[in-house]
Amino acid sequence: MKRRTFITLLGGAAASWPLTARAQQAAIPAIGYLNLGSPESDASRLTGLRRGLSQTGYVEGRNLVIEYRWAGNQARRLPELAADLVQLQVTVILAAGLLPALAAKAATTSIPIVFGVGADPVQLGLVASLNRPGGNLTGFNTFAGELGAKALALLHELVPSTATIGFLENPNNPSFELQTRDVLAATPAIGLKVQVLKAGTDREIDAAFVSLVQARTGALLVGADAFFISRIERLIELAARHAIPTMYLFPEYVVAGGLISYGTSLIENWRQIGLYTGRILKGEKPADLPVQQFTKLELIINLKTARALGLQIPDRLLALADEVIE
Repeated sequence: MKRRTFITLLGGAAASWPLTARAQQAAIPAIGYLNLGSPESDASRLTGLRRGLSQTGYVEGRNLVIEYRWAGNQARRLPELAADLVQLQVTVILAAGLLPALAAKAATTSIPIVFGVGADPVQLGLVASLNRPGGNLTGFNTFAGELGAKALALLHELVPSTATIGFLENPNNPSFELQTRDVLAATPAIGLKVQVLKAGTDREIDAAFVSLVQARTGALLVGADAFFISRIERLIELAARHAIPTMYLFPEYVVAGGLISYGTSLIENWRQIGLYTGRILKGEKPADLPVQQFTKLELIINLKTARALGLQIPDRLLALADEVIE
């Protein structure tokens, strides 16, 4: 073979390598992950998500790319971040919470969106119906925003001598209107008063606990919110420092040292969302996938924390508990 011919062939082969690489890269689907909070708030969600995706054959870094977009608890950034994911032409957008879901819905009518929210998505305006969501959205309702009344009753059973219980809500989360309404509606039957506390920043969380102490409020219920989840350690620390028995709506709080929780697991919720996402990546349409509602609710109690607070857990609650952490 002549030297000039060899160089020409070699040059042609070299030129084709980037094209081949780009073709292989293009074959790997990319999904977008949109959340109001921060990476610190998402350890449990992402553990579940990756587990569910792997069960459908998708592994991040191997045959799947995940584009993460966190708003740093600044809701005004969500539309821009959603638009960015649309511009990247991701295959699916995952929306962790109501505000991300609304931002994603406003950004695209063609890219499939899978959401995880804590209240009725029909009532929230995300889908037309649960069985036939229509459009490009489907997802899961964790019921977290609807569990306040039951959680309040369980907390009162834990500290029956308490006449007033605090309820911590995030004023930046529109779903709290429903959460607060349900909690307040339950108080007459239980015979309690509720002190509503608003916190959307670290400083406001600290101020809320100061208010609890000053009012001598005997216990606290923490609402379901992405910002609060990102501050699990801080909330648990403040509850312990001020010796306030506190109920949470996700078990991840109790695993981290909180006293008691009633609700669904973030890891299991997002495993299911990962499974749905995998089905969409394989060609199913969100309009054909009914919105699912989690029904597995667990009561979890941390006895070590109870002892530190000087609390004796009633036998009935111990019997009802799905898990007791020693």
